[in-house]
Amino acid sequence: MAARAKVSLRRAPRKQAPDSRVHMSANLLAHETSPYLLQHKENPVHWQPWGPEALERAKREDKPILLSVGYSACHWCHVMAHESFENAEIAAVMNERFINIKVDREERPDLDSIYQQALALLGQQGGWPLTMFLTPDAHPFWGGTYFPPTRRYSRPGFTDVLISISGTYKTQREKVETSVTALRDAINDLGVTKTTETLDPQMLDRLAVEALRLVDPLNGGTHGAPKFPQPSFFLFLWNAYVRTGAPAFSAAVTVTLDRMSHGGIYDHVGGGFARYSTDEAWLVPHFEKMLYDNALLIDLLTAAWQQTRNPLYAIRVRETIAWVLRDMTVGDGKGIAFASAFDADSEGEEGLYYVWTEADVDRLLGAKSAAFKDAYDVTAHGNWEGNVIVNRSQRPELGDAAAEAGLEASRAVLLAERVKRVPPLRDDKALADWNGLMIAALANAGSVFTEPAWIKAARDAFDFVVTRMQEGGRLRHSWRVGQARHPAVLDDYANMARAAIALYEATGDTKFLDQAKAWVAVADTHYWDETGGGYFLSADDTRDVIVRTKTAMDNAQPSGNGTIAGVLARLHHLTGDAAYRDRAECLLRTFLGAEANRLIHSPALLDGFALLVRPVQIVVVGRAADPATQRLIDAAFDVAVPTRVVARLEPGQNLLASHPAFGKGVVDGKPAAYVCVGTTCSLPLTDPAKLRDGLAAKAWERTR
Repeated sequence: MAARAKVSLRRAPRKQAPDSRVHMSANLLAHETSPYLLQHKENPVHWQPWGPEALERAKREDKPILLSVGYSACHWCHVMAHESFENAEIAAVMNERFINIKVDREERPDLDSIYQQALALLGQQGGWPLTMFLTPDAHPFWGGTYFPPTRRYSRPGFTDVLISISGTYKTQREKVETSVTALRDAINDLGVTKTTETLDPQMLDRLAVEALRLVDPLNGGTHGAPKFPQPSFFLFLWNAYVRTGAPAFSAAVTVTLDRMSHGGIYDHVGGGFARYSTDEAWLVPHFEKMLYDNALLIDLLTAAWQQTRNPLYAIRVRETIAWVLRDMTVGDGKGIAFASAFDADSEGEEGLYYVWTEADVDRLLGAKSAAFKDAYDVTAHGNWEGNVIVNRSQRPELGDAAAEAGLEASRAVLLAERVKRVPPLRDDKALADWNGLMIAALANAGSVFTEPAWIKAARDAFDFVVTRMQEGGRLRHSWRVGQARHPAVLDDYANMARAAIALYEATGDTKFLDQAKAWVAVADTHYWDETGGGYFLSADDTRDVIVRTKTAMDNAQPSGNGTIAGVLARLHHLTGDAAYRDRAECLLRTFLGAEANRLIHSPALLDGFALLVRPVQIVVVGRAADPATQRLIDAAFDVAVPTRVVARLEPGQNLLASHPAFGKGVVDGKPAAYVCVGTTCSLPLTDPAKLRDGLAAKAWERTR
């Protein structure tokens, strides 16, 4: 079950010790590093960051806490801020009746998880801005998301809500305590998992069939709108296709990728995907761009390209990575990492930076405008509120090389013009978990497409996280303006360990493998649930959460438990160490007893299970400096093998005796590859073409 935690009021050390009497009535966000919190530093609301001072004050004054959670790229967070938090009269009510705490959900995903769960238990749909009302000891008793300043959209006005909630807290304390108790017990119950003693690989294909019911066969994605990319879900379906050859799985993924890649959710001018589409046809995005979406979509597109060789997927991978390396890097002058997001709004208007008019296109492209307008749905009346969202949904077929080169040149002209506009805010904090996703995506795509520059960018970002976001072997969750802050969550260790292994497979440098082992050891020490199995989101020494949540269900990103299942499986296969296998099996048994309709929402966990029980291990023995060794490595990455594990050995180097490739070496001085399944390995392969052909023909399946 979820572990209850006592919220510590122990004071954290501060560079300056503010006089609480001076700051009793003040906005205290100016010294924060989060761009989201800094957006609110001028509000008349007396915002405080989450911490012991705010919680102590709530207890001292016996006031309820108004907790507002959002993020910098959140459109409705901006709306509520402008309507309510910048309103002096509403702020006065907030300041008089509540202790007001502002949290960046990207900086504190553990807090966001707790209070989103509480809101769901109250029967309301979650999202951001999250507006929760807490007792002084941080326990929730009521909440919502966006509230307008006055009643509209069938929602109560925010001022009315404030007065009602504070009145209830003052005069109906017993009712509040009843709600607190019910929510506390229910949140703890969410951490209780349905375990199983049987790990049946056949369940993977059965669950993939079940998952197909959620897919929109016409437009791709899942049924209805808004449509989110859900790359982990569709990667699970793609892996099922490669495993089984069933065309229904292939169609579900290729229709989704085709529609997204041609639709308005993709930024055809600058590259990169928006967070979601507001409509079923992927035309109108919610224009914010998130690092994690693009990392996971690079992974999915790369996997699909390996099997289909569809040039569209390769183009989108290259364009998206170009955008990441151009617009999403941050650093301190000595190293780089990746920023978190771009806002949807600029100059106070959603999408303004990204849309065009026909007159714009005619003026900028001149004689070339006709071809561009035909390809990209540019018309006089527009396709969204009188403006044009460029897309290729109406003309999805790629032209010949000359035609596509012409369109590329036209896009470059539009991009050069667009950068002159006022850009959306970039959230330039680096998050360890999201950086892990992008590092792994770049390392893998760099290996598949033989792009060393992508692998180098992945190495650079990895080194940044290790040297700037780690203290005493423990990761910090976020970094900005030279400061590493906030306790790491499980996802930080899981995603960075996965990134480390991806870099090991891409480069053969064992320092990455060693770092992955070290981070898993930290997760085992501080996050593992010794009683119920699985890993908690928060560490055992994170003292300011009321409960340590635990889940294997994916959201927009893979769950930490799902990701670390794959990490443990891969470490077992790479090292032969049975301890990793045993921990992975315990983790899987903790969660895989759930009903099918719940398990299909844990695709990362299911893919980790497949990796554990059905690995295809490719062991390449040869000098790293020998081009023939690299050609074998390139062949190993050139074919779609969802459970591929690549190990590199120098001549004379060996694996543990328990590994099936123990004792394997070069052949007549030539580098050699061995494909191992179960306890059996192939004969040595020195010809990259034969290795590639054998993998493509699924020769390993005959040994199952």
